[in-house]
Amino acid sequence: MKKFIRRILMLTRDENFMHVIENLEVIVSKILSILMVLVILVAILDLGVFIIKEVLTIPYGHINSKLFQVFGLFLNILIALEILENITAYLRRHVFQVELVIVTSLIAVSRKIIILDLDKVRGLEIIGLSLAILALSLSYLIIRFSNSRRT
Repeated sequence: MKKFIRRILMLTRDENFMHVIENLEVIVSKILSILMVLVILVAILDLGVFIIKEVLTIPYGHINSKLFQVFGLFLNILIALEILENITAYLRRHVFQVELVIVTSLIAVSRKIIILDLDKVRGLEIIGLSLAILALSLSYLIIRFSNSRRT
């Protein structure tokens, strides 16, 4: 019992505790990357089924009604790929890359704008999305500029 208590006390030391936390972060990141690959595969399957079911069966000339949904599904897969890239970059360097996070956010907001139904959206929502794009774009430029000055 004394050995067990001594081991627990050893784990509470700063360097040992941080080592345990780092190992836990790596395990969680690996689990997240595996789950993200599953999400991407399911999204690709969903896209394939949607294209076969909806786009190829609608009468000629009516594809525009489903086209934006197809674009939205494609962009969902791209967003998932960017999130997977964020996770794998973290596994490689153990640092979150802010530039990748901002690019992923830009893709997500752009997806929202592309699939936006202008008949159902108020002007205030469009202004909010445009401000989000402006803020993310400026953030991306600032990070990109600061990264280029370091190298």
